[in-house]
Amino acid sequence: MLRCGLLGRTLGHSYSPAIHALLGTYDYPLIELAPEAVAPFVRSGDWDGLNVTIPYKKAVVPCCDVLSPLARELGSVNTLVRRDGKIYGDNTDAYGFEAMIRRLGLHCRDKKALVLGSGGASVTVQAVLKGLGAHVTVISRSGEDNYQNLHRHADAALLVNTTPVGMYPHAGLSPVDLACFPALEAVLDIVYNPVRTRLILDAQAAGIPCESGLFMLVAQAVRASELFTQTSIPAETVERVYNAIRCQMENIVLIGMPGAGKTTVGRLLAQMLNREFVDCDEEVAKAAGMDIPAYFARHGEAAFRDLETTVLAQVTQRSGLVIATGGGCVTRAQNRDLLRQNGTVVWLRRELHDLPTDGRPVSKAVGVAALYQARRPLYEAFSHFAVDNVTPQAAADAILARR
Repeated sequence: MLRCGLLGRTLGHSYSPAIHALLGTYDYPLIELAPEAVAPFVRSGDWDGLNVTIPYKKAVVPCCDVLSPLARELGSVNTLVRRDGKIYGDNTDAYGFEAMIRRLGLHCRDKKALVLGSGGASVTVQAVLKGLGAHVTVISRSGEDNYQNLHRHADAALLVNTTPVGMYPHAGLSPVDLACFPALEAVLDIVYNPVRTRLILDAQAAGIPCESGLFMLVAQAVRASELFTQTSIPAETVERVYNAIRCQMENIVLIGMPGAGKTTVGRLLAQMLNREFVDCDEEVAKAAGMDIPAYFARHGEAAFRDLETTVLAQVTQRSGLVIATGGGCVTRAQNRDLLRQNGTVVWLRRELHDLPTDGRPVSKAVGVAALYQARRPLYEAFSHFAVDNVTPQAAADAILARR
């Protein structure tokens, strides 16, 4: 069996092992090394193929006997293969980024492209865009083109983020305001965790075609696997693996009326998928130090909604959960993107006469029918799709069938 893996410094949140498990029958451990150990391991370690991530993409270049033309041009290697006694270095990040462009059907020739950031990932992105005929401008913090003079570039057609802004665990931030670029035809973000960064969510809200970094991550892994195994992988494999990994990463988030069965269905889904279940009402009660009716009575609904949003911001940065939300979380517009950044949001519906009101202060105060009429358009706006909770098992099965 081939001995492959991912070489880097801090790799705890990597999705690469899960991706490569779907691509080939080879070992693929995470290999965390201190800087001084990298060169000895690359030259003499027990491996056949390696992916290399930050901060070692340049450090491994001197270890290579042969570089691909692109790796030589960029001075950056993210894939190593040992063959015939020699170490070959290549850069499949470029392949992955170009795959993002192809997926969106973008035509880059003679288009103005803004690349946010000037680090190693930016250099790769610039090379791909220039190779496709785009006119590239790099935006950096201290360069001639920077974040203080973005008005110069209102005519940009493409925007690519190569910075870590918006990356877990600091999700919710965007490097720029897309309103500054009225001519945008597409937005790409190489960040893949969360699945939808603030930048991508803003692009979706504005109706701008966009793509997140998860597809790039999968596409470059597919190309690396081809190099490891010296075999060709069908083109449709990228889409299949991407969808599988996206489903693994994304939370399943249940919204709906108080008493709709979100906790019951959520626990069942978590058991079926072997996932962690998080009940946001329980998390809010923990943060409040008292149950929700008592908090309502003491501090009022506005204070409760503030606390609820704070809890949602913490919970929804995580991946691979099943989350049951409070029935009123949809009353705060900012919660929509919190739920969607890493999740598929499902509106769980239940007949109004079956909705209990005990322990639910808003349902009691307003009445179930009036509350439903007020919140129905919000549930529709927040959710990706809706499922009826006739029985918990049927609802759980329907959710899994729609993902």
